[in-house]
Amino acid sequence: MDIRIISGLKEVLEVIENKYLPHMNDYLAMYSSWYGAIITDPRAMLIPMDDHMVHRGDGVFEAFKCVEGNIYQLDAHLKRLKRSLEGIGLSSPVGDKGLVEIICRTIYAGGEKNCIIRLYISRGPGDFSPKPHMSIGPQLYVVVTRHREVEERKRKKGCSLVLSRVPSKGGFYATIKSCNYLPNVLMKKDAHEKGADYAIGIEEDGRVTEGATENFAVISPEREFLTPSFEDILRGTTVSRALEMAREMVREGLLRRAEERPLYLKDLQRAREILVFGTTMDVLPITLFEGEKVGSGEVGEFYRLFYERLQRDMRENPHVLTPVW
Repeated sequence: MDIRIISGLKEVLEVIENKYLPHMNDYLAMYSSWYGAIITDPRAMLIPMDDHMVHRGDGVFEAFKCVEGNIYQLDAHLKRLKRSLEGIGLSSPVGDKGLVEIICRTIYAGGEKNCIIRLYISRGPGDFSPKPHMSIGPQLYVVVTRHREVEERKRKKGCSLVLSRVPSKGGFYATIKSCNYLPNVLMKKDAHEKGADYAIGIEEDGRVTEGATENFAVISPEREFLTPSFEDILRGTTVSRALEMAREMVREGLLRRAEERPLYLKDLQRAREILVFGTTMDVLPITLFEGEKVGSGEVGEFYRLFYERLQRDMRENPHVLTPVW
């Protein structure tokens, strides 16, 4: 086998120049503290191989969106980021004000008012050992990508959901949004291989947990909004906002109750509606669970209510919006 040996940076750049792939069309901009700059060429959106985030999953991240030039729920995401950082004894390389400025400037450099932002803070480059003190210090990476709307059929006809037996992170690790996402990847793989849109985890005692990158809630036959307890799963920002809206609906008389509590398989099987929440899709209806219809098998009224209120919230509510433009 003839393997080329590259010893100079010029040759590396020549190789990278030919590495543009179709999916990179959606990569708009990236801030890298390693470069100390914002990059707009996707071929240069690289991080060091010896960064602990790469070879140990030693880092935390957040994903949020910019809608019509305003970042939605940035404060909630940064609060969760801080909890994750504290949980693994990691600090941000920049202060709160500097972090917001970097996020806004990177979005602006991307040039699109509707986009997805992924923020990573890593332990940083060092040697390849698991020793955290061997890194040179934490690094910040902010990646802005084009936002693609979900398939129309998911909103009009609903989505399918299956159970996944992939072991959940559980306990302490479940509440940290770390870059160790192997269980989440395997759940996505599980759903794909079963021909479903999403998968939800289930514990040995029958408690259901969360999806690979999504949270779930049910509307019970008694018109209750119920979401799994956040003690053993990641507290999603979108479902948390939806829970606040559900409590407003209780006051309006549309729902009888809204709460987080342990949910079991039987709760999904008897649900009037199952809703899936996440940053990129906001909310979607589940109309098929384990091959059986959910409720009537049609997109329900509460899905429409939450979708309308979330859309209005992210466009008109100044209390949850951070302007970029």
